[in-house]
Amino acid sequence: MAAELAEGGAPHGTVVVADAQTAGRGRHGHQWFSPPGAGLYVSLLLRMTRPPAPLLTLATGVAVVEALQTAAALEASLEWPNDVVVMGDGPSRKLAGILTEATAEGDRARVVVGIGINLRDAAWPAELVHAAASVEGVTGRPVDAASLLVELLAAVAGRYAEVESGALTALLARWESFAPSSRGAAVEWMSGQTRHQGVTAGIDEEGALLVQVGSRLERLTGGAVRHVRSSGS
Repeated sequence: MAAELAEGGAPHGTVVVADAQTAGRGRHGHQWFSPPGAGLYVSLLLRMTRPPAPLLTLATGVAVVEALQTAAALEASLEWPNDVVVMGDGPSRKLAGILTEATAEGDRARVVVGIGINLRDAAWPAELVHAAASVEGVTGRPVDAASLLVELLAAVAGRYAEVESGALTALLARWESFAPSSRGAAVEWMSGQTRHQGVTAGIDEEGALLVQVGSRLERLTGGAVRHVRSSGS
């Protein structure tokens, strides 16, 4: 719907909010489970001059974490490039996801940013039972969706202004402060049919993930990255 509104000339800052999604999706076509009343599903229309990705995805992640801190007193973490997670004794569990889609319009870009936040536990599909988390499930307290949306939009406005102005140093440092796995974590990814492994070494000024592979430093700009955890962790 946000994309259709954009085609019709809707202005920068247009917000579409849904109570449920019938075809929610994330990166690489993955399904986003969006049952009625269980989450906050938001699409934002942005019209920007600077190239938006992947910095816009990272900025959105920071905004989501900040909004959760303010509205729900929940300390979430980020995993590159677009996952908002909660950490525990075992593997991290995904609390929110972000999908950024940009279309060039001359020297500007039209961007639709989708944000899905799990507010309440739901009857998760079997493959998500141990991988998903919700705000209320983690905190044990109800969360007001409208209050969270207000805080989210306020945080988004501030972080997007940093991207648009090019004031990226503080933004990237803020992202890394929320992303403990961005340094020193074992990860693996596919390049064609080949599986690679390395250790994260931060992000660069364009938002790419840096990974140490032996004596060389790899720069990842897309694709799926999986965190590798030992069996005893």
